[in-house]
Amino acid sequence: MKFTVLETPLAVAEQAAALLAEVLLDPSRAPSGLATGRTMVAVYGCLVSLLQKAGINNLSHWRSFNLDEYVGLGPGDKRSFAAYMDLHLGQPLAIPPTSMLLPNGLAPNPTLEAARYSQQVQSQGIGLQLLGLGENGHVGFNEPPCGATAPCRCVLLSEATRAQNAEAFGGQLLAVPERAITLGIADILAADELLLVVTGANKSAVLRRLLEEPAQEALPASWLQSHPNCLVLADRAAANF
Repeated sequence: MKFTVLETPLAVAEQAAALLAEVLLDPSRAPSGLATGRTMVAVYGCLVSLLQKAGINNLSHWRSFNLDEYVGLGPGDKRSFAAYMDLHLGQPLAIPPTSMLLPNGLAPNPTLEAARYSQQVQSQGIGLQLLGLGENGHVGFNEPPCGATAPCRCVLLSEATRAQNAEAFGGQLLAVPERAITLGIADILAADELLLVVTGANKSAVLRRLLEEPAQEALPASWLQSHPNCLVLADRAAANF
């Protein structure tokens, strides 16, 4: 696990965007794995700016898989991750939704949908997987405790995770879905490369645990330690320990 500290959240976002662009613009590379959340807003903003400044307007080869989606929400709901991806990347870069793949949150059987999505991901593989870090140590929606072999599945979200995501639901915890479909730790570890982006003082404690404690079910992100090509990008505030 490589660990790089940059001074500001913007510097982290710019570096992450540059790494993403290198992969996304190479048609020979496997699809990228993408993430959502507040941390990624700046990353995608920098990515859009980078590509637009470079005059790149043909992204017909784009193919990406997202980590997760809320059960019960579809692309037409602005709180869904499908809508998030369309807002931050699809619309500004003219990428069709069919090129940015996510689990179907409206599937009648989330368990079967998780199996279908897992098979779809495995059939193409993931080149670079972008990740954020939850304050309780989750990556994707792999809540603790979680083992290294956890598959793509439907999960029950912790109250802490729902509280962190309540901003997108008008600050109402009870409005945040209780379940989500997420790629598992096993799916994440199968990617060729991992890029974990961590910013903000609120992530300092969990980042320190990730870097200093042994891999364990109580800290799902710690399983990333075993990956042969994992880069952690953090700002100074997150690395202040």
